[in-house]
Amino acid sequence: MKNLFLLICGFILLQGCHSLDLNPLSDGSSETWNSTPEELEMSLNGLYKEVFWKKDLDDWTDDWIFRDGLTEVTNATLNGQSSFIKTWWLDTYKAIARANTIIKGADRAKDKLSPEQLTIFVAEARFVRACMYSTLLSHFGNVIYTDDILDIEQARNLKQSEPEVVLQKIYEDFDYAIANLKLKSSSTELQRATKGAAMAMKSRIALYSGDFATARDAAKACMDLKQYSLHPSFANLFLSSTKNSAESIFLLPRSIALKVALGDRQNFISRNSGGWAAKDPSWDLLFAFTCTDGLQVDKSPLFVSSNPFINRDPRCKETIAAFDEPLLDYIYTPHPEAINVLKISTGKQVVNNDNRVNAQYASFNGLIWRKGVDSDWLLNSWQTEPDNIIIRYADVLLIYAEAKIELNDIDQSVVDAINMVRARAYGVTSDSPDYPALKMLDQLSLRKVLRTERRMEFALEGLRYMDLIRWKLAEKALNKSNYGLLDPADLLAKVVKTGKWFLPNAPTIDADGLPDFSAFQQQGLIKTIAVRKFDASKQYLWPIPSTEVLTSGLIQNPNY
Repeated sequence: MKNLFLLICGFILLQGCHSLDLNPLSDGSSETWNSTPEELEMSLNGLYKEVFWKKDLDDWTDDWIFRDGLTEVTNATLNGQSSFIKTWWLDTYKAIARANTIIKGADRAKDKLSPEQLTIFVAEARFVRACMYSTLLSHFGNVIYTDDILDIEQARNLKQSEPEVVLQKIYEDFDYAIANLKLKSSSTELQRATKGAAMAMKSRIALYSGDFATARDAAKACMDLKQYSLHPSFANLFLSSTKNSAESIFLLPRSIALKVALGDRQNFISRNSGGWAAKDPSWDLLFAFTCTDGLQVDKSPLFVSSNPFINRDPRCKETIAAFDEPLLDYIYTPHPEAINVLKISTGKQVVNNDNRVNAQYASFNGLIWRKGVDSDWLLNSWQTEPDNIIIRYADVLLIYAEAKIELNDIDQSVVDAINMVRARAYGVTSDSPDYPALKMLDQLSLRKVLRTERRMEFALEGLRYMDLIRWKLAEKALNKSNYGLLDPADLLAKVVKTGKWFLPNAPTIDADGLPDFSAFQQQGLIKTIAVRKFDASKQYLWPIPSTEVLTSGLIQNPNY
């Protein structure tokens, strides 16, 4: 593929490049590299760089508000020139080319490794290759597939493969990894490919592809390993202090010291704590959490409109900072009459900068994130180091449940899988009476429950985007406005003084679990912050990068 990308490395070293090439699918490799165990290990280590393990952004979903800003996804301006489109394509194919080099060249080390050791090295590279192609397939659909080492001319002449063919190749790689990789024997092995990780990642791409039978079977195989369990505390799972949880099936470690960290945290932090409160959870997300009776907010008698965090699924306030509760040494409240607020460590009242009366750019909708937030977010220039969890056991349980629901293969195991995840949120076991246990329902009802459960469980983890895409709900969820609080004077006059804080009642929740705020907007009680747009005629797939279409003859996805 002519002029596909920037110059790239042909071999994988932890700190540098062995040779340069003009195409991420071609490989200017020497004929001696990967001839020792040490060289193979270095090459494999390079495949676990965070740059290769792309995650969808919550910015692209209805869980998110960034003041009045939108993204190319949520403003329907996505095109083949979009920088992140080119970067995803480039980096993912780089990883594939490097995995191919390891797989094809591993025999060079056969005199120094046992057949079993060599097979494990190859299985690990094939796991990575399958994960990379899974990313490409689920987002671009019509992609190039190669499992060979190519020179530049060969790479230029490659054409797109049928998605079904690519999916089968992905399955072959995952199956090889499942057959030949070992079970994890220590927590550090969560950071490398294992048998369980291959099963879990296979179940995810099968689900994304609508192959529910394969998704069910792969998820069940992972569950049957008995290697993984839900972390005792939902809230603590996402803290930097929690490393290598038994819930994590595959993760990438982070380290501030090694300059592999989660950045941009100042945008997520309350203004009282020195943050900007700019990137916040949406009202759509807040009102998607059920009440403690298991019912949606518009159906539950437990919902309290003046404080929407009361009587809610515990994940609500563990994901979004609850009103009038401690957060990073302050009581958090966006109430316009709360001019001052308690600073917990001093016991004194201070100016409340999380109130838009005092701070113009406090959260536009009164909400800020709580998930994963800890005091370490205030240190190290707003860099943090929680595990980068690629897939965890709760996802496998809900993949299994969803696949069975879609197959209409509904039995007690479906209910049990969902209840395990839900019960953990309440801090109890699934046989406890102290949470709203799910009972057996019909397919349509279970589908709605499952989708709500995923939204409550995985907010801010990069999974909502592909859920909207594969459920074909993006055109509905992302063609809605992002709403927020009125400006302070109007908020006091029209909402607070009339007793309608936070909202006068619950918004209506539709059959897809999406809240409708339009009535409040028509009554002048809330403000439209931004109008999301999603073009269903094309955006369910990403565009092929324009450089590939123009110079390599690739076929662009429809309507781009």
